[in-house]
Amino acid sequence: MNKCNKILIFEDKSRGGLKLMKVIVNLMFLCVVIISFCNCGDRDKVKTIPIQDFFVKPERTSFKVSPDGRRIAYIGVEDHCRNIFILDTEIPDSSKQLTYEKHINVQYFFWATSDSIVYSNSHSNKDSLRLFIIDIHTEKSTYLIPPAQHELRWVSPTHAIDGKILAQLNVRDSTIFDLYRIPLNGKGPELVELNTQRMGTWVASMDGQVRLAISSDSIQDKIWYRDNEGEPFRNVLNTDFISTIIPLGPAKGSNSSFYGLSNIGKDKSGLVLMDFKTGDQQVLVDNEKADLNKEGYLFSKGEMIYTSVSTEDRKEINVLNDKLKSIYQEIQRKYADYNIDLIDVDENFNLVVFKIYTDVDPGQVLYYSAKSGEIKELVAINPSLKNIELSPMQAVSYFSRDGKLINGFLTYPLIKKDKYPVVVLVHDGPNSRDNWGFNQEVQFLANRGYAVFQVNYRGSTGFGKEFVKEGYKQWGGEIQNDISDGVSWLIHQGIADKDRVAIMGTGFGGYSALYAACFNPTLYKCAISSSGYTNLFTYLKEIPPFYQQYLQMYYKIIGDPSKESDLFKAISPLFHAEKIKMPILMFQGGRDRYNSITDINQFVQKVKNNGGNIKYTFFEEEGRRIRKEENIILYYQQVEDFLSRNL
Repeated sequence: MNKCNKILIFEDKSRGGLKLMKVIVNLMFLCVVIISFCNCGDRDKVKTIPIQDFFVKPERTSFKVSPDGRRIAYIGVEDHCRNIFILDTEIPDSSKQLTYEKHINVQYFFWATSDSIVYSNSHSNKDSLRLFIIDIHTEKSTYLIPPAQHELRWVSPTHAIDGKILAQLNVRDSTIFDLYRIPLNGKGPELVELNTQRMGTWVASMDGQVRLAISSDSIQDKIWYRDNEGEPFRNVLNTDFISTIIPLGPAKGSNSSFYGLSNIGKDKSGLVLMDFKTGDQQVLVDNEKADLNKEGYLFSKGEMIYTSVSTEDRKEINVLNDKLKSIYQEIQRKYADYNIDLIDVDENFNLVVFKIYTDVDPGQVLYYSAKSGEIKELVAINPSLKNIELSPMQAVSYFSRDGKLINGFLTYPLIKKDKYPVVVLVHDGPNSRDNWGFNQEVQFLANRGYAVFQVNYRGSTGFGKEFVKEGYKQWGGEIQNDISDGVSWLIHQGIADKDRVAIMGTGFGGYSALYAACFNPTLYKCAISSSGYTNLFTYLKEIPPFYQQYLQMYYKIIGDPSKESDLFKAISPLFHAEKIKMPILMFQGGRDRYNSITDINQFVQKVKNNGGNIKYTFFEEEGRRIRKEENIILYYQQVEDFLSRNL
């Protein structure tokens, strides 16, 4: 806290009966405070927003429309636990709380029918599997299957067909998921098919029969089709994990035609309609700038109702269904200055749940009712930031040292300066990406006076398969160069203060920060790592059993530790901890299954033994990401203090 701020929190503790002179002295001191405030610089003209205000969790989340288009179910908090609530849009007085968990949170739910909801309060793979079905009228909740220790993956559609829901369970073998149907009457799973061909994906037709499946050895994908259940699958198409087709759902009126995203024979993934019986493929929607997103398919209609694409700037939505298009255009007219994301709809578009937001407004979730023609709010995402000026996010691009065009985002603090202290915020993945929109972490950092730089380095998704491939085996290589070259670009542009640049991230972003601490001591002043990988040898060993079949793919993306041990030693921060001279702030969750706590402790000790400045916080009950509110606040308090001292 600077001198001006210290003065601002001056508290007059004088009591009644003071002499006139003491009053005058206090008044004179108050004048000094006011004068000092007016002259203490631009920094103090921006309100310092409390940390907790940035990270307020919405009161309601996970909105889902009932199949009949009458009700909206959502997760709310009651007695400090996440529970399911029902909003009746036709008879609001019938709205109610549906579950009453007091000691354990509802983790997820979905509508099985218009009258029943399936939900789970299982926390993770280390917890027992607990599935329930609840009647929304009687509020009676019963086990859908008996509690168990195995894993479950739902198969689309997650609503009942003929009183049953499709799912995958690894009961027989922890590494293999067989196909089951789970009756809503609670009689337990019914085996449909043993997974003898390593199927990773099963796709149901409109009648609920599973006719399409995809097997993978993580390098090659095989697509299988059959005319009816009970018949053997036949291999109809072979792809790899780079050039592939991702089925989204069946097309109405055909058992063999499916919508999918395909980049076969091209760089960017587009929408196709493919008949797996004949092999015919029809390209429906393409975008030359970016891959289409995996959204917009509606099973109950058997059609793509919209497509979306996230280019280097904002997200664009193309509505394909005429009825929905009319509704969406009406919403657009009312919220012309906002990005609009479609969240959920029913088959007849009686209810359309959507989210509006900008880069400086966390926005709202609302719903449109066709019956009333009205739009009503479901929840404000973060009312604590309402009417507070925040920092716009700008799309930027530059060329890496090998001539590769790299896109990213730059968010300036509100107070303009000749040069800015910069926090490079590296996204996780790397098979992920940063998008334009509201980012609470970015806004927190910008409010504290830092320019925030986000880089979609090579290996990031959404920019085509070639861009992804160029990130293979480039951990600590060209990926790191893309990030570092972006910092150099900021310095050469006169934006960044070259002596005040920090690098920060979670997961892969944390790894990148630690790598930079080892090998880029002159570019960065300090580093912050949360769940950052220190030893890539053990990173691959820690992969859960049901991901083991994808090890060959990881070997292609990162490297094979048994054959490329020199590479792994070269890019694992643990083996270079003695090089670290810059201050490091480090966090780790005890339930993070991708990191070895032994390696983390060893890394921290090595840095300390070498006289390094490292602060390490261990959250025993947290996983890869920090979830508990009190830990989130502590995390960002430490981040704020660390950056203040080092930048």
